[in-house]
Order: sequence, then C-alpha cells, then structure tokens
Amino acid sequence: MSKLTGQSRAKRRARMIGAGIVAAAAVVGGIVLAVTRDEAVRTGAIVVAKADSGEVTVDVATVGTVEPATTRSLAFAVDGTVASIAVRAGNRVRAGDTLAALDNAAATDDLADARAKLADAQGRLTDATDDAAETTKQATACARPSGTTPCATRGFPDTGADPVLNAEQAVNNAAKAVDDAEDALAGTVVKAPIAGTVVEVAGSVGDQVRSGATVISLADTYSMQVRADFPEADAGSLAEGQPATVTLADSDELLDASVVQVDPAGTSDGTLVRYGVLLAFSDSPDDLLVGQSAQVRVRTGQVTAGVRVPTTAVHEISGDAGTVLVHDANRSVERAVAVGLRGDQYTEITDGLAVGEQVVRSW
Repeated sequence: MSKLTGQSRAKRRARMIGAGIVAAAAVVGGIVLAVTRDEAVRTGAIVVAKADSGEVTVDVATVGTVEPATTRSLAFAVDGTVASIAVRAGNRVRAGDTLAALDNAAATDDLADARAKLADAQGRLTDATDDAAETTKQATACARPSGTTPCATRGFPDTGADPVLNAEQAVNNAAKAVDDAEDALAGTVVKAPIAGTVVEVAGSVGDQVRSGATVISLADTYSMQVRADFPEADAGSLAEGQPATVTLADSDELLDASVVQVDPAGTSDGTLVRYGVLLAFSDSPDDLLVGQSAQVRVRTGQVTAGVRVPTTAVHEISGDAGTVLVHDANRSVERAVAVGLRGDQYTEITDGLAVGEQVVRSW
C-alpha cells in the first residue's frame, strides 16, 4: 500500500469531517428515514391526538342588527290640522296612550248634527207608528155587517203607502250618519295600538295632514329581534328553529336566540348573494337599542356524542370517506375512515377508528 501524500491526507480528512457534520446534523434535526414506501419523511416532533367521544358542532357566523319585531306606521283617519303632538322620538308609550290629535271642532259639530237628525228621525218613526196603530184601530171599528157600505168609501182609502217603513229607513240612515261622524271624530286622534317606543315623528303642530299619511312610527321594542345577512354558502344550511347566540356590541355576554325566519330569496351586491335571517331572543334584554350591532352565530349541525378527532387530522375527504394518519409505536400509517359531521373543531368518525387510538393532529 502506497503512502498518502500530504495533500491526499488533507482531502480525506476534509471528507471525513464533512460526513461527520452531516451525520450530526441528521441526529440533531431529528430526521427519521421512511420505514415504508408510503410514509413521508417527518420530523421527530409529531403532534398526536387521541380519538375520543364527544360533541361535534358546526356554526355559521355573521354580523347583524337589532330591530323591533313589529313597527307600526300610525296616521290620522281624516284630513285636518295638527293641534297637538304628545310624544317625540325615543319616548316609550303604553297601549292606548294618545300620541297626537287634530283640531276636532268641525268633527264635533258634525257629530252633534248627526245625533240631532237621528233624534228627529226617531221622533218621526214614533209618530208614524202611532198613526199606523190609530188607523188599524179605526179600520177595525168600521167593520160592517154584510150589505153595508165598505170602509174604504167612508174615509179610509188604501193608498199602498207605508209611513212606518219609510220612517224606519230614515232612522237607519241617520244612525249610520252618527256612526260615520263618531268614526271621523275618533280619527282626529292617534293612539298607541301597542306598547313600544316612538321611532319617528313626522310633522309638527299646525301642519295640514291628509288621512292615511304616516305621522308617528311606533316600534314594539318590548319584543326585539336581530336581522342578519348570511352569504349564500352558509344560507343553505340555515333553517327555522336552529339555536343561535347573539353578542351585542361592547359586550361579551352570549344571549340565547333562535332562527325564526330565513328569506326565501337572496339579494346580490353584484359579487355576493346574501340571504336575510331573523333571530328571536329567548329572553330579550331590557336595554336593547334599535339599530344596535351584534355578532350572530347559528348552530347548523350537532352530534352530541360520537367518535371524534380534530378536523385537521382528516384528509382526502370525499363524500363520507376520508383518511387519517394513525400513530402507534413510532410509526404513522394512513387509514381510510368513514366521516360523519365535519365540525369547526372536530370531525365525527363513524367507522374505521376507535376511541383511544392516536392520530397525527396535522399532516
């Protein structure tokens, strides 16, 4: 064997040092060579999770706005001049409270005239009834024996007229006129049909208003709800009766609610279609404000007790099938499993994995 020159020995020493550095780096870095053809090379810091039995949930979330469950647009029933307005926006009222009134002098006079005409018609009916009774009495008294002159030729002709019927019709017409006048007088006043909060007052004292024109908007703030718009991708899983939570602006409290309506048609802003949803509070707080913003979360799916693993542990999901990486004795092997509900944090495994088995949390 020939002796190595100084240059050759230096090159060999450099190769040995380089190999040693690579080996050391491999150990320090925790590189583990693949033990099967299908298993990828991984670091030694594998994070695993045990399959357990528990709840799997799916929620969809968006931002909503607090609004009254009912809003009434209130108006006078007749034309007139506004004489008084007893409320302003923000006032809370009770059912039956007077909110505004018109000058009712003309309506009051009309009612008095109608009542006077009704009294006159009733008097005429009384006279007609008395006359009819007297005529009947006289007609009975003039009954004659056979062969005498008929009553009709003795001053009681039968003209066919019925004064009592005419008088009754006059009374009915006068009574209807009184009802109309009473309605017109009542129409000069706007009263609260429900308890709530005045949202808007249109107009002021002295204004001329037309019948049917909204004067006051009243909201049922004792029964508030939340309106929210969900994107089309989430709207398909929403349905009436689903449980929800609402978090009001500047609050961390979760308020229980439920879906009471999902709009059948969506609206588009040109890029995204959204569907409106109404949610009712289970117990509406007293200090809710109309227009207050809120975070809304609706539970669209739930399994109370099932075999579950972190959602990040399930890959290659197609229909109800997926794949997990089962970890045991320093080995990780892919396994096909049957997938149920795919939740926000956990995914339900309906077959192929038992409680207690370990899976790689993320791969």
